[in-house]
Amino acid sequence: MTPPSDRAAVAPNSPNWSSHTSLPAWHNRAVPNLIDEAICIRQWDWSETSQTVSLFCRTHGILRGLAKGARRERGSFSGGIDLLARGEIVAVTKPDRELQTLTQWTLLQLFRRPHDELESNLFALAMAELVHRFLPPEAPHEGLYDALLSSLDAIEDGERPAPEFLRFFTQLMRETGHEPRIDIEGIPVARLAFDPSAGGIVDITTHPSAWRMRPETATVLGLVARGEPPELCDPDAVDRANRLLAAYARVLIGSDLTTLRLALEPRKKKA
Repeated sequence: MTPPSDRAAVAPNSPNWSSHTSLPAWHNRAVPNLIDEAICIRQWDWSETSQTVSLFCRTHGILRGLAKGARRERGSFSGGIDLLARGEIVAVTKPDRELQTLTQWTLLQLFRRPHDELESNLFALAMAELVHRFLPPEAPHEGLYDALLSSLDAIEDGERPAPEFLRFFTQLMRETGHEPRIDIEGIPVARLAFDPSAGGIVDITTHPSAWRMRPETATVLGLVARGEPPELCDPDAVDRANRLLAAYARVLIGSDLTTLRLALEPRKKKA
């Protein structure tokens, strides 16, 4: 049905229509073509009221977009899109655009602990950085999205961040085709090493430039790869496994991962 204010407009298939005839405003209005659940993994202020964001969508992968008026209290974006927040996004997407047009954000969940506690904050941001650096735009990874949400939920519920991070890190490496080979059969304990160029655990005698590793680290990596809960493992071994995967990730990316490095830096324990 034609809107009342545009009843006088001439239809394009009418004999009285010509290329000079003006179409009503609603004719060219972009229609949203994407609705998805997403977690915000990066955000920047575009102006006082607008934001640019990078969203990890469950079924559409990474979506970079502009949210005009996002910070207006009565706008369509729940007062703004916060880092690590989960919500429902509505957007107008076009293949030739680097920044898509975001039209609505409905907040579904805020993770308070990563905002209030330093260790949880750093590990949560490191997860977001890994997603941002390892995944290409618009490549669906539903399993990895679910793994990220599961780890954030566990941290929010009070679980130790390091084991949850290791669980997520292992899933990310698997989903992106970089899962390291953890087979230690036939390698003497004293000769265990990790070679990033070989993609896994090797014998130091045949790979002299590899990184030496403790057997406990190899055990934890193997357990987590098989789906065993890392929170049951020795905390020091979990930390070493995280640092090993971080070093491997830096080789794969070819650059430093700032929040990952900060998350894994040793911190003084409270007395």
